[in-house]
Amino acid sequence: MNSLEQVLDAYKACRNSKEMIEAAFESAYEGIIITDPKGFVRMLNQTYAKFLQVNVEDAIGRHVTEVVENTRMHIVARTGEAEIAQIQKLRNTNMLVHRIPITRDGKVVAVVGKVLFQDVGELHALSAKVLQLEEELDYYKGELIKHLGVKYGLEDIIGRNPKLKEVKAVARRVAPSDSTVFIGGESGTGKELFAHSIHRLSRRSSGPFIKVNCAAIPETLIESVLFGYAEGAFTGAVKGGRKGKFEMAHRGTIFLDEVGELPVTMQAKLLRVLQEKEIEPVGAVHPIKADVRVIAASNRDLEEMVREGQFREDLFHRLYVITLFVPSLRERSDDIPELVMHFLQELAQEVGVRVKGIDPEAMESLFHYDWPGNVRELKHVLEHALHMIETDQIRQEDLPARIVDGKTKKRFPSTLKETVEKAEREAILRALKVNNGDREQTIRMLGISRSGFYQKMKKYGIKG
Repeated sequence: MNSLEQVLDAYKACRNSKEMIEAAFESAYEGIIITDPKGFVRMLNQTYAKFLQVNVEDAIGRHVTEVVENTRMHIVARTGEAEIAQIQKLRNTNMLVHRIPITRDGKVVAVVGKVLFQDVGELHALSAKVLQLEEELDYYKGELIKHLGVKYGLEDIIGRNPKLKEVKAVARRVAPSDSTVFIGGESGTGKELFAHSIHRLSRRSSGPFIKVNCAAIPETLIESVLFGYAEGAFTGAVKGGRKGKFEMAHRGTIFLDEVGELPVTMQAKLLRVLQEKEIEPVGAVHPIKADVRVIAASNRDLEEMVREGQFREDLFHRLYVITLFVPSLRERSDDIPELVMHFLQELAQEVGVRVKGIDPEAMESLFHYDWPGNVRELKHVLEHALHMIETDQIRQEDLPARIVDGKTKKRFPSTLKETVEKAEREAILRALKVNNGDREQTIRMLGISRSGFYQKMKKYGIKG
């Protein structure tokens, strides 16, 4: 009896499976047909039969060529090669179909035909819908990025100079981490563009990007601006308190521009934020956790400020985890022609004046000028020229006088800072030469720290 019961259970299970398969076969939205190896129809679902305008019972057992026009099911049965996403014309309609051979022990035992779209127009409509959704997604991503405060990416940093390309490569490598980044360089070199780019490439890109110009905030307000304040913290405080920049940057990035201008008292509070990952609003009883990545920038020599007691050494080391030094325009004057064309296109939209280009004499003047204001100054010079222009090309007379006069001047550092930097570079090069390239002896001769030596090597592009 046990054997009989087992056979009966197996039969019931088999019948249930058959019924389930048949139900799924009939419930499918797509038209499905199955033939044997000789091309005779063995199964056909109602969806496909309705489209073909045949009865399922009449179609079963007939050769597939008698049921489906322009079919290749019998050919696939013979070749054993699947035909995927093929267009087949049926009843004056182009349809997208699969023809898939089913094999057992290397032999074709059946062929499955499946209609993906009863009209290729459906596919085109679906494709157009997907494209529209992708465009909408890109638009809203862009709007979100604008809302979060990010304006620039690495593609907005124009130039092919090797020094600039190296800085961009480092920025791309460090962006995914949460490490603190310090960006050095003269005013107008594009430090803020690098800060934006690092945030955009980071895993915090969907979070806020908050910029703070430390030099522009009065010393009496800087603590409440950075860390906020609690209700009743001082006379005139807003009811409910106010969030500071660090709290606004939660789960995002805060960019501290001109960090060298922070008062020493505020430097201590910034150090606490970097060490403890928490902020203490003015008048608050308890500190607040701050999940913030810090990017700092300055056009000042922070190491020199540390030696002079103007900047905390412990904060200096906290900020100098990863350092990027953006080259001045003097160091990458080969980028001037590309920058000029880029800015002329950009300014055509802003100023409303279009020109074909710039004549050779004017370009020569741009090459020979020292550019203390760097890329920012170049853009302003071109904007000035567009307002002065009388032809379809920028000429030498359209440029500010200081640019044209600079053409005949001997190029030399025009500020005390540049003089010091030139002297530092020459001193390092001479010391390396005297010590035959031995860096440890050079460091001892110069009397500077090892970290300071390597930072200056990087800053001045010394490869020795």
